[in-house]
Amino acid sequence: MPNDSRTRFTRDSAREWDDLELISQITPETGELDLEDRQALRRVAGLSTELEDITEVEYRRLRLERVVLVGVWTQGTAADADNSLMELKLLAETAGSEVLEGLIQRRQKPDPATYIGSGKAVELRDVVAASGADTVICDGELTPGQLRQLEDVVKVKVIDRTALILDIFAQHAKSREGKAQVELAQLEYLMPRLRGWGGNLSRQVGGRAAGGVGIGGRGPGETKIELDRRRIRTRMGKLRRQIGEMSTARETMRTRRREREVPAVAIAGYTNAGKSSLLNRLTGAGVLVEDALFATLDPTVRRSRTADGRLFTIADTVGFVRHLPHQLIEAFRSTLEEVADADLILHVVDGSHPDPESQLAAVREVLSDVDAGGIPEIVVINKADAADPVALAALIAKKRGAVVVSARTGAGIDELMAVIERELPRLDHEVRMLVPYDRGDLISRAHTEGEVLSVEHTGDGSILHARVLPSLFVELERHAKPVEIVS
Repeated sequence: MPNDSRTRFTRDSAREWDDLELISQITPETGELDLEDRQALRRVAGLSTELEDITEVEYRRLRLERVVLVGVWTQGTAADADNSLMELKLLAETAGSEVLEGLIQRRQKPDPATYIGSGKAVELRDVVAASGADTVICDGELTPGQLRQLEDVVKVKVIDRTALILDIFAQHAKSREGKAQVELAQLEYLMPRLRGWGGNLSRQVGGRAAGGVGIGGRGPGETKIELDRRRIRTRMGKLRRQIGEMSTARETMRTRRREREVPAVAIAGYTNAGKSSLLNRLTGAGVLVEDALFATLDPTVRRSRTADGRLFTIADTVGFVRHLPHQLIEAFRSTLEEVADADLILHVVDGSHPDPESQLAAVREVLSDVDAGGIPEIVVINKADAADPVALAALIAKKRGAVVVSARTGAGIDELMAVIERELPRLDHEVRMLVPYDRGDLISRAHTEGEVLSVEHTGDGSILHARVLPSLFVELERHAKPVEIVS
């Protein structure tokens, strides 16, 4: 009987250990949890009770449910115009809308009054009425006058590409710094476009007479739009101070990495090119991955090592897009400095995209805006498993030295790591020194920060043969003795 009890206990324990091992295997990563949270709170089309007449509301907000897209084709080919409108469609769907129609107007330049011209605006109004859309999204940044006059014609809400991108950023911002940066960009965009209908924002809120000054002290007072602008300016000043304070912590971490002379690699590229997937494949970071534009905004920095043992950091950055709003570039400047301070840039491009070269040009334009245009880069053609072989071969022929990978399957990752190892800054000093046994910390630093070629233990200490950084070289000269190479 005791044997049966012991056997039962052993089997139960083994079953418990198997359960624990199974739980550890199915525990979701941070990115998976973030994706669940994002999908748990999303917009559902068709459940709004918006007023039909937009002039009845004082403050406008984005209503991205049933939309019609409209673009102006000013240069390039018809395929370029179609690709631009297709990208706008993906942006609208990422924001949570249902795209009903898409129109393109061929013009030498956008109409200064209604963006697409008076005749096309009337045609757009008929399309909106027939489709039952409640929002029009324009593929460009509209002036306040263009927004107002186009809305007067189509009788529904009109927003531009910039407002759409800002709305996506507002949905996906997660960290305190990211939320502050997005809010600042939104306020900078809203400031010149703040308006009301009729007398809503032009009415006066009282002058000195409101304070009981009496005869001779009455004045026109401050209009409501002036009051709102003042409040927005105050809020923008507060956000700039907060971002400045939060960027100090990021700068401190970068300074520490510089002091330790750890090489830095930054992953940059067009949105949805697979940057986060590549970071997960290289470092096992477990960050959020989603087939959507601007899925991740907050930069992630992880440590990695080359095959020869050299330590380096690799950072994932916010994705870029054509005509990225300048408000976002300014607000996210502290984040984009991760790219400007890098020693090497992995420029990721979607190999399955119909126009990958335009993506490369758009990203390089933003990199030049943040003073990162002169940093060495490796073009990484991702999504090779989904790309057309003929188009992929043509892209490889144009981009000499590019590395073809698939972050999903892992193909080409070893080749990419070999190229990173070759392109990273080399360690400056090769040493062969006798290190006393009481300074084993120097040998440990050589393993951590440098490239150890050999370690030989003798009666007087350890003979270290390694390539090291300048800071460690100074310490070795102070506490160790050079050893002559005997041939």
